[in-house]
Amino acid sequence: MEKENLNFFKKNSVILLLLALLTGSSIYFVSTDQLDQNKLQASALKASEIELGSLPIVIPTKKFGFVLDTFQLVKKDTIQKNQFLADILLKYGVEYQYIDQLAKDSKDVFDIRQLRAGKPYTILNQDTLGGGADYFIYEPNIESYVVYPLKGNGAIEKIQKPIILNTESMKGSIESSLWKAMTDAGVSYELTAKMEDALQWSVDFHHINKGDEFNLIYDEKFVDDQSAGVERVKAAHYKTSGNDYFAIWYDKEGLEGYYDELGRPMAKTFLKAPVKYSRISSRYNLRRFHPVQKRVKPHYGTDYAAPYGTPIFAVADGVISKKGYTRGNGNYIKIRHDKVYSTQYLHMQRFATGVNRGSHVKQGQVIGYVGSTGLATGPHVCFRFWKNGKQVNHLALSFPPPDPLPKEELDDFFIVRDQYLNALNLELPKATEVDSTSLSSK
Repeated sequence: MEKENLNFFKKNSVILLLLALLTGSSIYFVSTDQLDQNKLQASALKASEIELGSLPIVIPTKKFGFVLDTFQLVKKDTIQKNQFLADILLKYGVEYQYIDQLAKDSKDVFDIRQLRAGKPYTILNQDTLGGGADYFIYEPNIESYVVYPLKGNGAIEKIQKPIILNTESMKGSIESSLWKAMTDAGVSYELTAKMEDALQWSVDFHHINKGDEFNLIYDEKFVDDQSAGVERVKAAHYKTSGNDYFAIWYDKEGLEGYYDELGRPMAKTFLKAPVKYSRISSRYNLRRFHPVQKRVKPHYGTDYAAPYGTPIFAVADGVISKKGYTRGNGNYIKIRHDKVYSTQYLHMQRFATGVNRGSHVKQGQVIGYVGSTGLATGPHVCFRFWKNGKQVNHLALSFPPPDPLPKEELDDFFIVRDQYLNALNLELPKATEVDSTSLSSK
């Protein structure tokens, strides 16, 4: 009988042990065969491991600093057109008096009047049976969110999400336009604009040629694994008509900015043009046929065609000496930069706010917007350049380059420059290599 019982337990040991584990019962084996007992204990241990390992592991859902699984209601939606915060919160049991107080308390953090249609928000509620929602969370952009507590349990907070920077590179060549070349390469308008910003003092992007080449190194921002735009162009190279132009970002404290390949600041006295994303529709020409007056008349400026409302920038620091309207010029502004140079901007749709006669303006400051006021057949800005009281062709002018970085900084700058050029597989022109050697040895 004892032998039969032992055989039964041997055959059904795993089943019995699992039943014991599930029910919390105890099973005792009586046998003189110690080896069989050890085998049964090992089987029990293995069965226990299998059972415990098969239990599902639940990973909590975390977002906005909360464990979302702890809330009974997690409602995600977007702000609708003409929708106010009260329209949203009243539906979730938040009293109007509290919403009014919330509007007052939020002004110093993120004013609820700045809620915009199409932007996402989330409602969190721990108890759907009553008492109203607990939190309203608004996302004004991909990089941040604002937490509004709805029960007085904490302060209103605007939180910046962690940003990861990835260094990227790209290159391309021009077939028809810079913008088409960039978009064909799959990059954003933002990156194109930032490349123009880096090279705006050296390259006339309104007069580019088929076959021009460009190379870029830039930092792209990522938030929650999504691209959040371009942080900065770190190095840019543009080759046109056999000439190479470089812009290298150097960020040593007190010297932050773009420099050319010789360590000279890219920022120069005058920008190449007063508008971006435009084209030259008419050049300085002393024998131009006027399209409105229908006669040959000197054209003392350069016309940049652009859509209505395109911002117009001051090309250099200065003081506004004239602002007004004439039949020919339309809305116009003239800026005196020093005793020698002045610039003029014609046919504006309107002036920028706060820009008046006598105002000091900075290079790159918006002074007005493209229009077609006065004698104009379409939206453009006629840009005129004055030297010693005489209008000249600004595209034909050349100005002496600024001084390079201090001698003690050049060696460090050249190390940074060469790292970027190596990453782009570029070599400096031989003449530049000689110049940089002589500069670093001074």
